[in-house]
This record gives sequence, C-alpha cells and structure tokens, in this order.
Amino acid sequence: MVLLGLDLVLIGFFVGFGLLIGVLFGFFGMGGSFLVTPALLVVGYPAPVAVGSGLAFVFGTSVIGALRHRDHGQVSYTLATVMSLGLLFGIEIGTRIVFLLAGLGSADVVISAVYVGLLGAVGLFVLRDARTADSDVETGRVATGVLAIDLPPMMSLSGGGTVSVWVIFVVGSGIGVLSGCLGVGGGFLLLPVMVYGFGVPTAVAAGTSILQILVSGAFGTFVYAQSNAVEVPVVAALLVGSAFGARIGVSATRLVNEADMKGYFAGMLLAGGVATACKLVSDVYGVEPLETGSVVLIFGTAVLVSGAIVRTSIAALRTNQQSGSPRTH
Repeated sequence: MVLLGLDLVLIGFFVGFGLLIGVLFGFFGMGGSFLVTPALLVVGYPAPVAVGSGLAFVFGTSVIGALRHRDHGQVSYTLATVMSLGLLFGIEIGTRIVFLLAGLGSADVVISAVYVGLLGAVGLFVLRDARTADSDVETGRVATGVLAIDLPPMMSLSGGGTVSVWVIFVVGSGIGVLSGCLGVGGGFLLLPVMVYGFGVPTAVAAGTSILQILVSGAFGTFVYAQSNAVEVPVVAALLVGSAFGARIGVSATRLVNEADMKGYFAGMLLAGGVATACKLVSDVYGVEPLETGSVVLIFGTAVLVSGAIVRTSIAALRTNQQSGSPRTH
C-alpha cells in the first residue's frame, strides 16, 4: 500500500528512524541531519533532495527541542542571535555552491567526501577529549585563546567569559557555509565550537545550538523548497517519530554526565563518517557489500547510541531515587 507516494513499510522505517534521531537530537542539541542527509544519500535520493530534506527535518525537530531546553533554562539567547546572523549569511553561500556542483554533476561525490572528512575530524577530536584525563585543562586553553581576542563589541557568555561579537559572527558564517553545502543545521559543529571555543557548559551549548538550528533550518528549507528539493512525505514521517524521541533526549541531558555526553557524541560522528565513506567507495568502485554495510552502520549506530542514552538515564534515575538527591553535570 502506498501513502503520499511512499510505501507503508518505508513510512514505518522513517518514523522509527525519526524516533531514534529525536532522542539523539534532544540529547546532543543537533537537528539530526548529520545522520538524515547521509541516510537519504545511502537510500538513493539525489544530493540536493537529501540536503534540502535534511534541513527541513532540522527545522521541525528544532521547534520541539528549543521549547524543551527553554523550560530547563539551557538557552543563551544573545549568543544564539549573533551566531544565527552568521549562519544565515553562510547558508546562502553554501546553497549556491551545492547547486553549482549539481550542475557540474559532482555534487554527490563532493558532499560525501566533505562529510567523511568533517565528521571524522570532529569526532576524533571530541573522542580524544572525552578520554583524556586533563581534557578540562586543554579545553580551557582553547577557550582562553578565543576569549582573549579583544575586538569590541564584546558579549558575556554563560560560562563566565566574554567573547567578541565579530568572532561569533565569523564562526557562525563558516558553519553556515557548511550547513548550506551539507544539508545540516550545523549542530555537530556548533556544539563543539561553543564548548571548546567559547567555554560554554555542554547542556547550555546543546540548548543554544538547537535554537540556532531552528533559524538556519527554516531559512535553508525555504531556499531548497524553491527548487523543489524537499521530499515532504519523508520529512513528515521523520518528524512524527522525532516528536516523541526529542522529549526523551532533552530530559536525558539532566541525568547523563558531561564526559559520557562527549563520548556518545564522538561515536555518532565517527559512525556517520565511516558510513558515508563506505557509500562513497561503493559508488565509485561498485563494491555492493560496502553499500549494505553503510546502511547497517548508520542505522545501527543510531539504535545503539539512543539505547545507551536511555539506559544511562534510567540508571541515573534509579541512583537519584536511592540517594534522594538530584544528579547534575
């Protein structure tokens, strides 16, 4: 049976995947498109459609998550505002690059290759930080260097420091270019930038990231929709599932410690990079088992990490009930 142009089995698949992505999105402060866009590429959608649909999914999930994080007081509105201005500027440039590459017939290969490098680099950095005993010291050094840039006007941050508004805008613009090119809201870059570069607490960085993703996702969706590059039935199915998962993920941020959050985050990024690399090699050299492996890896990792988050949260709740005191980061 077909509904809205999709087979019912495929609809159920996307709803289930949306549920998993919703948990990850609410927990990490990312719209989930860093998995959705590669997943659509793996399933066989053209690059512009995968990118546009990823951004549309980002917008829908961000509305849900932003409200939940606001309720927990985990949003820095001033930081989100300035960063969003840079994101919008960069997305316009990135979108033009995608359609230029599509016209040249190289969009799929280029986007996949950039995904592999970017997800791998950020994932390895975060994993190293999560497993290093003196990670707080190294993180502090990076933030200290960035915060030392004295270029007025300056802005006060939740972590206690101050940073130049121009630095925030430039960083936001750079992430915006990547968002427009890769179909991501920028969360998998925004989170580490705010934590390592600006010294913002991880939970606040997650909430602030979601608010910015809402803006960038809305703008990106509008731009791609004008070129009919948004698969509405797929996005709708994903959003149905993510609406439930996001509530679980946001609540989990108050129960899981910061080191575990970083570890889960790194695992998701590395898995996404490896899956996209397998798909790329499969397309170029015709190795079909690699394509199957990429599908298993990208969806399997979403299941494993979502399950780990839920399991850790339940364990923390039990510990809190036994001790009679709330657990904090």
